[in-house]
Amino acid sequence: MAKPKTKPAKTKPASVAAPLAAAPSAPNIDIGISSGERKKIADGLSRFLADSYTLYLKTHNFHWNITGAMFNSLHTMFETQYTEQWTALDEIAERIRALGFNAPGSYREFVSLTSIPEEPGLTDSADWREMVRQLVIGNEAVCRTARKVLDIADDADDAPTEDLLTQRLQTHEKYAWMLRSLLQ
Repeated sequence: MAKPKTKPAKTKPASVAAPLAAAPSAPNIDIGISSGERKKIADGLSRFLADSYTLYLKTHNFHWNITGAMFNSLHTMFETQYTEQWTALDEIAERIRALGFNAPGSYREFVSLTSIPEEPGLTDSADWREMVRQLVIGNEAVCRTARKVLDIADDADDAPTEDLLTQRLQTHEKYAWMLRSLLQ
């Protein structure tokens, strides 16, 4: 009688690895600031980010739509300011993430968190003086929000957030002064 044929054993190709063990989960955040304090700071930074983004958008809008005798100087000034503000937005959002929370990132979130009225858009070019006036008010609003969050960060001994906010205060106070000078 003929011997039954046996099937060769199946082997896995060399490129297929054995399943990996479950990756260890990330450890809890332990940076010396309690989760409650981190949440308060992140909430404040979210409001600060919303104010900063709204001011950025308004500054960029005015850069695009400036007209009149002050066109060249204000077009350049607004571009310098919105370019610097854009970079700062990332730093603020990354600080929120470093504290363990999601940064707001939608228009809806920004509108609900900001203290700066959103510019509805320009159907006619606004006078340059009105644009400058609104940017003075917007920069000062960002400063007020920064000071509130700075107090929260100071209470929690959060030096990186304090440093970030101190730098932003210096910038926005300077912008407000420079813009206000145009109206005097």
